[in-house]
Amino acid sequence: MEIGVGLDASLNLNWDDQALLSKEAAQLGYTSIWTPEGTGQDSYQLCLQRWAATREVVPGGLTTGISVSPVMHRTPIAFAMAGGTVSDITGGKFIMGLGSGGAYRPKTRQALGMPKLSALALMRDYITVARALVNGQTVDYEGETVSLKGAKLGISPPPKTPVYLGALGPKMLQLAGELADGACLNWCSPEQIAWSRERINEGAEKAGRDPSEIKMAQYIRVCIDEDEDVARIAFANATLNYALGATVPTERERQLGYRAHFERMGFEKELGELDDMRRAGASNDEVADAFPTALLRSVGYYGTPNGAAKEFKRIAEGLDIAMVRVVAARPDIQSVRAVMEACKPSQTG
Repeated sequence: MEIGVGLDASLNLNWDDQALLSKEAAQLGYTSIWTPEGTGQDSYQLCLQRWAATREVVPGGLTTGISVSPVMHRTPIAFAMAGGTVSDITGGKFIMGLGSGGAYRPKTRQALGMPKLSALALMRDYITVARALVNGQTVDYEGETVSLKGAKLGISPPPKTPVYLGALGPKMLQLAGELADGACLNWCSPEQIAWSRERINEGAEKAGRDPSEIKMAQYIRVCIDEDEDVARIAFANATLNYALGATVPTERERQLGYRAHFERMGFEKELGELDDMRRAGASNDEVADAFPTALLRSVGYYGTPNGAAKEFKRIAEGLDIAMVRVVAARPDIQSVRAVMEACKPSQTG
């Protein structure tokens, strides 16, 4: 199992911080550096900057990856151009993760001027086309959301660019096994990782592919502080919008996305109780303080450095790439360093 590190915008790192922490990650023995993508800084350029910094420590630099880019923000050709360029510059040290983002939410689609569509069909089209383009194929494709005739990426020779699919539910996991080079999981317990592997294998076998060739990667959140309660609240705040959603969900919304994912893992009752608190006017801080520790401990670690490596290894069982997703207990770079040090590969690999 490879051990990577994940740094995101919530850490409020400037460009000098990004370069410094990238070099430190390489010195600590991490094999890759990952970022999610939203509508802030362009993650493809961020990956290039991080890779360049690690070349000062590791010959050829560390692998960088995006887990994941919401496909609503670019066309398949734009993804292939961006991902192919990063792969070309880094000598193949790049993994491109694509995901549906909030495509299943009507408000998200409305904000982007998108019609009602199937998130599964959207990802089938994007993975098929982007993966073919970045591998140098000429694409003739007619899908529900994408249509291309004679399209080809103008990078020769085509760089090696694995394309992973962000997946949580059974059908999306099966699609990853059918079409992608790997699956990007998120917020999974060890039991859910094993269940996900089974769904990926089903998709691969249906498509006549070798399941062992489909990689599984996942962020595992870790928050370190000598004051365990400080770490717990920071970790709970990082979990809130994923497990609960920005607002109390409708019955339909509970069947989709991350809310459905956490309920599949057995936390329906606990999340319902937190929804009741929100309906009664509880603040985010009050909800975070009430967050069930069993849920938090099932998908990540918070607390002192001593217990981090053991818990990370327990949760990561079955993964090909386990990424230490840094949750800062306090708003400073030392909180980031504390996580990177506690979970360095010599402790967790």
